[in-house]
Order: sequence, then structure tokens, then C-alpha cells
Amino acid sequence: MRHLLRMAGHSGRTNMHARNLAIVWAPNLLRSRDIEASGFNGTAAFMEVRVQSIVVEFILTHVEQLF
Repeated sequence: MRHLLRMAGHSGRTNMHARNLAIVWAPNLLRSRDIEASGFNGTAAFMEVRVQSIVVEFILTHVEQLF
């Protein structure tokens, strides 16, 4: 998480601020085999990724307090 926070610090050049990093990394960091096994697709899959990205963004914006 601290590494991703450092990456977000370069968002002026990379446009990879906390929200974009969360969108990219959330499905891997918060992967759920139960969800994969249930065959989420379409709207359900989108909503799950959205929730995951919100959680990862929150963690990234509060790294110092959490870790």
C-alpha cells in the first residue's frame, strides 16, 4: 500500500492518482473466489468491482493511519 501511495504521489506526471490506482489494483487485492465461483457478470460484477475500488481508495488515502 505504501508503494501505491508513492505511485499516487507522481500523479501529476502519470495521472495515476489514488482513485485510478484503486480501480486498477482493487480486483487483485480484494479478489474473492466465492464471487468468481458464483459467476458474477454484467451489473453485479461492475458493482462488486466498484465496491472493491472504493475500499482500496480509502485504504490508499489513509495509509499512514492504518499501517
